Amino acid sequence: MTDDIKPAATILLLRDAPTFEVLMVKRHHQIDFASGALVFPGGKSHAGDQDPAWADHVLGWSDFDADQRALRIAAIREVFEEAGILFGERLDGSPIGGEACPMDVRRAVDLGETAFLDVVKDLGVRLDLNALTVFARWITPPLTPKRFDTWFYVADAPADQLAACDGRETVDAEWIEPREVLRLAAAGERKVIFPTRMNVQLLAEASTAGDCIARAKARALVTVEPQIQDGPGGKVLVLPPDAGYGVVAEPLSNVM
Repeated sequence: MTDDIKPAATILLLRDAPTFEVLMVKRHHQIDFASGALVFPGGKSHAGDQDPAWADHVLGWSDFDADQRALRIAAIREVFEEAGILFGERLDGSPIGGEACPMDVRRAVDLGETAFLDVVKDLGVRLDLNALTVFARWITPPLTPKRFDTWFYVADAPADQLAACDGRETVDAEWIEPREVLRLAAAGERKVIFPTRMNVQLLAEASTAGDCIARAKARALVTVEPQIQDGPGGKVLVLPPDAGYGVVAEPLSNVM
């Protein structure tokens, strides 16, 4: 992988009550990537996500290699920053509950002023790396100005915690049925970028959070790096046919 492709991680946060829903956040209109779009909480990996000191502050450390540890920590950190959800438990094994952390602490982590590891230590919690199940992996095609190798994870939302957007990168946090996301995107009522839409489409094949996680575990992981091909009406973006999305040939004009 070339140096200009940055590792990133995102979480499809699910719940079953009142219905099968996923947490979507609306990106701030001044953000340079996918401004104003409905997306899953996530972002690029940081150096601090690879700190070996995490070994004493996570559950499941020995279950993953160094890359997966860092990616899962990154995904959990991003959801903490953008939505205030913290995957883990207190040192005595009890749930975290309520508002995991004040907004000013989340913002300090987001701005790089406070290390996420220090926050976790101060809160007296351990992150749960096993709470995340791999859902998909996408590598941004060369036509885009910024390229990411993004791992998508799926997870049951902690029932005892509240989601709240950060107001900086994200301006709204919304629990929404996957099929409703697709309807809004098709109607042009909400902006949903191509990779998000494809993964919501895959998500919509499930009926519950448990069903979605079971499907993800059973599905062979095929890395998606969309390819540009010539179609009958012009250039199209094509996905690997065995990646789980079916046959996809998206007009390039829809994804630029």
